Amino acid sequence: MGMRPPTGLPSLSRRSRILLVTALVLAALLLVGPRLTDAYTNWLWFGEVGFRNVYHTVLLTRVLLFLVVAVVVGAIIWLALLLAYRTRPVFVPVSGPGDPIARYRTTVMSRLRLFGLGIPLLIGVLSGLVAQSSWVTVQLFLHGGDFGVQDPQFHLDVGFYAFDLPFYRMVLNWLFVAVVIAFFANLVAHYVFGGLRLSGREGTLSNSARVQLAILAGIFVALKAVAYWFDRYALLSSTRKEPTFTGGSYTDINAVLPAKLILLSIAVICAIAFFAGVVLRDLRIPAMAAALLVLSSVLVGAVWPLLVEQFSVRPNAATKERTYIERNIEATRAAYGLTPDKVEYVNYKGVATNEQVSSPADQQTIKNIRLLDPNLLTQTFIQRNQQLQNFYGFPDPLDIDRYTVNGELGDYVVAARELQPQNLSENQTNWLNKHTVYTHGNGFVASPANKVNAAPPKESQQAGQSAGSDSNGGYGYPVFTVGDMSTVSDLITKKAGLKEAIPVDQPRIYYGELISKSDADYAIVGANGQTPREYDTPTDQFTYNGAGGVKIGNWFNRVAFAAKYAERNILFSGAIGSDSKIIFNRNPRERVTKVAPWLTADGNAYPAVVKGRIVWIVDAYTSLDNYPYAQKTPLDGAVEDSIDQATGRLLPRKEVSYIRNSVKATVDAYDGTVSLYEVDKTDPVLKAWEGVFPNSVKPESEISDELRSHFRYPEDLFKVQREMLAKYHVDDPVEFFNGNAFWSVPNDPTQEGAASSAHQPPYYVLLGDPKTGKPQFNLTSAIVGYKRNYMSAYLQANSDPQNYGKLTVLKLPADSQTPGPGQTQTSMTTADQVSRDRNLLTGGNVNKIKYGNLLTLPVGDGGILYVEPWYLERNTGGPNAPSFPQLVKVLASYRDKVGYGATVKEALDQILPAAGNAATDQPGQTVTPPTQGGATPPAAPPPPTGSTGKDAAVKQLDDALRAVQDAQKSGDLGALGKALEQLQNAVNNYQKAGG
Repeated sequence: MGMRPPTGLPSLSRRSRILLVTALVLAALLLVGPRLTDAYTNWLWFGEVGFRNVYHTVLLTRVLLFLVVAVVVGAIIWLALLLAYRTRPVFVPVSGPGDPIARYRTTVMSRLRLFGLGIPLLIGVLSGLVAQSSWVTVQLFLHGGDFGVQDPQFHLDVGFYAFDLPFYRMVLNWLFVAVVIAFFANLVAHYVFGGLRLSGREGTLSNSARVQLAILAGIFVALKAVAYWFDRYALLSSTRKEPTFTGGSYTDINAVLPAKLILLSIAVICAIAFFAGVVLRDLRIPAMAAALLVLSSVLVGAVWPLLVEQFSVRPNAATKERTYIERNIEATRAAYGLTPDKVEYVNYKGVATNEQVSSPADQQTIKNIRLLDPNLLTQTFIQRNQQLQNFYGFPDPLDIDRYTVNGELGDYVVAARELQPQNLSENQTNWLNKHTVYTHGNGFVASPANKVNAAPPKESQQAGQSAGSDSNGGYGYPVFTVGDMSTVSDLITKKAGLKEAIPVDQPRIYYGELISKSDADYAIVGANGQTPREYDTPTDQFTYNGAGGVKIGNWFNRVAFAAKYAERNILFSGAIGSDSKIIFNRNPRERVTKVAPWLTADGNAYPAVVKGRIVWIVDAYTSLDNYPYAQKTPLDGAVEDSIDQATGRLLPRKEVSYIRNSVKATVDAYDGTVSLYEVDKTDPVLKAWEGVFPNSVKPESEISDELRSHFRYPEDLFKVQREMLAKYHVDDPVEFFNGNAFWSVPNDPTQEGAASSAHQPPYYVLLGDPKTGKPQFNLTSAIVGYKRNYMSAYLQANSDPQNYGKLTVLKLPADSQTPGPGQTQTSMTTADQVSRDRNLLTGGNVNKIKYGNLLTLPVGDGGILYVEPWYLERNTGGPNAPSFPQLVKVLASYRDKVGYGATVKEALDQILPAAGNAATDQPGQTVTPPTQGGATPPAAPPPPTGSTGKDAAVKQLDDALRAVQDAQKSGDLGALGKALEQLQNAVNNYQKAGG
């Protein structure tokens, strides 16, 4: 009976082939089409913002890296397959009619090009797609320089670890991938073509198969030897001793490092053995060498370091690790900007030796005590600034900045009034209105942080009963005037001709944090010969004339953006014409990270008025994850605090061992212009990126004085540094190892629920400078002992241009008994009068108390003053109902005494005699002028009593109410503030007259 010849795979009909090709083309379009659309629209966007060189550089690097890796990996695999095919046996016996290998061999032989070129091409393309994401590694290798600092073990510049080593390891990894895949491809090819047969007990291997597989195995082992060489340097970022410290430990340096050299030597011998096996035609020698390498890897590479760690290091850990902890301390301080030239430690008693706070610095600190908590007042800002429409909003939380008004520096709660797409309703949400009518916000709003519109009533029951009774008047609300000037700068104030305390030439906001929170982040603007259609004010429309936006007047661009947003209206709407532009990527932080993908943006962008324009200021960081011996820290864990938990802010998912705030960025709120400014000339990482993207970052000399005056020390960097300082203030390695002298960041005692276990956020405050007595804008944080509630230190970072970036640590004695924030919060809230008043304020659950920020302030001769505002809000509606907190009480603590009152003055007078005189007066509060060192002022005449006095008081009340109504109608905020003061005085006089 004849043998049936092996057959190939069944062939497809012509129709089936056409359908298959059509399906593949459609699938390719679905996969590639959106990417091509994004690539083109991004190219247009980068051109609009003036950073197209960034787009080209990144794209070119990705493409070249893709091609190089794809070609190298594909070529190595192709060569392995080619050699296997070229050296195949001439005759291969078939084991029988059911031999599956014969069928596969026939299929491969009939489609040699498909398998011989298709497999290497496919694997090469996949490898290239993965490799192109490593463009950062390549560019840093090409442009990186020296740090000027050598590592303590190999005495190489840190730049080698930051810029060179990652590139070498990347190249090595891809060579490993190529060789391993080539080895198995060659092995399978020899099996298919008959060079390797598994029949019988031992099978057979042709001479060519033996040579090729031996060479590939030898190359792999040789690459492993090179890997062992580079592994030595990676030991300086070892995590063996974490969380105690990062970097090479005693075991790493004295056991693992020699083991790497031993394994390197064995790997070289093993590679030579494999190559020798080609000549000797005996695979037993390379097999024995490979077994030796595996055994050595286990014994020398794993067992020996384990024995050293267990029996040598652990019994004497503090002594053994001393040198390596010293290295870690020095490197961590350098990597996180905590060197002696940047951090000043000042011994601080923590307990004042006297009760006088009469120095100019203390007077400034008390004067600028902040009553307004930006983390609680977003809804209050919205309610008291909605003369316009309800589709405007403010970010949560608000921001703090400082301005000089009438020659006086003060800190202000600030916000940009943005359009909030989520607030649009009904017909406002249709496509035409949402994207062509409601396109921008309106105005910059500021409120003095140490003032309210009227002092709360002194009697708690009265304060509770009148809470929330008048959202446009009442007490304890932010004030939006300074003297006769409005601190609201928008189109309404301009139209009314009001004086602006912070003048803004262009109050319209097209770029912001809220306006970008939309399912489709874009607006379409342009006149097109039509009447203005953009909503501006209740009586006016507007047509955008700024430089921002990408032109979509031509059909090609319209099709591209219609595809990008899957929106047919972009194609067919009559509102779009030859002058139309599309504004997209409107979030300030995202704009910065898009034009500078090598930067990590701070989580909080804040608005500022510079040269009459509203700009968003974004702090940006350069970072590394492989600084030798520096402690590694995850940014999300270091920067998260109670406010982040409450707001749900997205945290950076990144681990770093080096960070610098080397760049300050601004984004114009009207035209979206992005400007990057260099602020740290010494940062080697920034220098490397400036080499990659020349002219992208402007020199520091181009920063105007006005812009510099609004720079703040960045919050995220400060949080990371305070986490590091909690450990790395310790100098002695043994003490560091024991951990007894560590500090910790206190939890936020003003929060409830899950947020109460989160870190207390740092606070921006104006503190008096002990040297000059002038106010300084600082970012501050209390620090307590490790697992203790007592204060251990007070950290402050200066934001003023003259001393920007200077960190000062007020270091309390190790045995300090100064209460920390948690203890202080407990002592204040459990004080007798406070406990009694709580029920009066809440009025039987009618109102709800909200704790404001607990400020920690250094005053007196070594003292610590705590101040916390309390807010009251109506406890009505559901959990999502809007609430409008208003200041109701102020708590203070100093030297274990608790002060409690309606104003800062009242609270301070109970714990610091005469200190309350320095506090900022509030409208309606009783002011007692200081009498120290001067004559007693004459007593004021008592108000008239009886029916005559009552009649006069009633008339005064009527006049004051009429003045308030007139001021509200006119929109004159300055007049409104004065009218409210007159009303409060009239109420006081009426009560004194017996009313």
